[in-house]
Amino acid sequence: MNTHLIALQLMAAQGLLGAFDTLYHHELTEALPQRATARTELGIHCTRALIYSLLFVGLSAWAWHGAWAIVLLLVFGVEIVLTLWDFVIEDQTRLLPATERVTHTVLAINGGAFITLLALNTPGWLAEPTQMLWQPQGWLSVFLAACGIGVGLSGIRDGLAALRLKKLEAKDQAVSPIHFSDRSEQVLVTGATGFIGQLLVRALLANGQQVTVLSRNPRQAAWKFDGKVRAISSMDELPVRQRIDVIINLAGARILGWRWTEKRKAELRRSRTGLTQNLVNWIRQAEHKPRLLISASAIGYYGVQAAGNNTALTESAPPQAIFMSDLCREWEEASNSASSEGVKVATMRFGLVLGQQGALGMMLLPIKLGLGGALGRGSQWLSWIHVHDILRGIAHIWQHEGQLSAQNAYNFTAPETLSQKQFSVVAAKLLHRPAFFPTPGGPMRLMLGEQADLLLEGQRVVPKRLQAEGFAFEYADLRSALTDLI
Repeated sequence: MNTHLIALQLMAAQGLLGAFDTLYHHELTEALPQRATARTELGIHCTRALIYSLLFVGLSAWAWHGAWAIVLLLVFGVEIVLTLWDFVIEDQTRLLPATERVTHTVLAINGGAFITLLALNTPGWLAEPTQMLWQPQGWLSVFLAACGIGVGLSGIRDGLAALRLKKLEAKDQAVSPIHFSDRSEQVLVTGATGFIGQLLVRALLANGQQVTVLSRNPRQAAWKFDGKVRAISSMDELPVRQRIDVIINLAGARILGWRWTEKRKAELRRSRTGLTQNLVNWIRQAEHKPRLLISASAIGYYGVQAAGNNTALTESAPPQAIFMSDLCREWEEASNSASSEGVKVATMRFGLVLGQQGALGMMLLPIKLGLGGALGRGSQWLSWIHVHDILRGIAHIWQHEGQLSAQNAYNFTAPETLSQKQFSVVAAKLLHRPAFFPTPGGPMRLMLGEQADLLLEGQRVVPKRLQAEGFAFEYADLRSALTDLI
């Protein structure tokens, strides 16, 4: 077997490894296109992907003779420099998970191998007349060409994402900072590396607050916030003599995902009720009690609103005897128990949170593909809130803590409520897409079981308490929220 064919086979392996790395790490677990700090990395990925696209397509069925061999060597040189630069930028901007670091190492070894083998061919190719000589390798050539097209599309995707993040960065710089307190205070944040938590911590730091974060991976958390926070992995690491003025509790495992088996339900309870109880246990032992605990919950507290029931649910509406409601009720009971230690407690019942991360991207994907429309019956209520109004709402509670009473639940939803189908119509108009493609609910219930209620049922929840206290939403209607985000 000649070295040229071996090099092409290694390139095919590179294509498979690269596809796994892009889909699993860059898109799914790390979500680089939504990460503000990944703009430079995405730009490098774009350039590298376009180079790889050229190499995969160009080498799939052609031999680069004469002067083209020199061009090939120059392309290899550029690719090596970009790879090294990519490694440096990754280490400066994020902490890579173990699987991604291993994948990158294998990619580097495999890439070095096929580049070396192809470089060994160049002396012979240089001696030939300058031409791109047709030398197809059957199905291997077809596969390499397909890889070239795929990596090229991925490069375009990364380039557009980098441009979008640049625009978002410019927009964020124009947004007025959020004011939490007139003085610098000690703040403990749980769930700090999540969608809302990341934005909250950065807003707190910008306001001059001293932030401690509780995270399962404290090293990653410290990395994410440029070493400006103190990171701990458990409450046992926080001395009881440590002064904490305000706790903002956002921790909780992702609710939408695997089926709600008994094991999954236990995990969801442990990540919410269990962690919150650990916070309260620390408060009981603390020498300096926090004066305020702002804790997350969700509008799942209200259960399922029956079809045709248009009642606006305020903070006084009761829970139901179903799992999603029980989960929120137990979560709130755990946080409210801190009031026995003299701590003021405010509970935030979040609706669907719209932002650059979170569920919005997956909700918009079928609409972008022209497949938007009614989900199930489509008439289920959708109560939502822009993530920026969540941060402002937290600041509002902090600033008005003196008004907190025994009933401290706040509905964190926008004033405008609408149906799931109406959501699709508004989003489709902004994206210039149709919205007439229905998705039946039966298969979703078969696949997700009880969890399907999160998508196929809804609640018409209104922010009565926030509005009564004079809170003004920046994004009170869906059109303005989606216009800002997309």
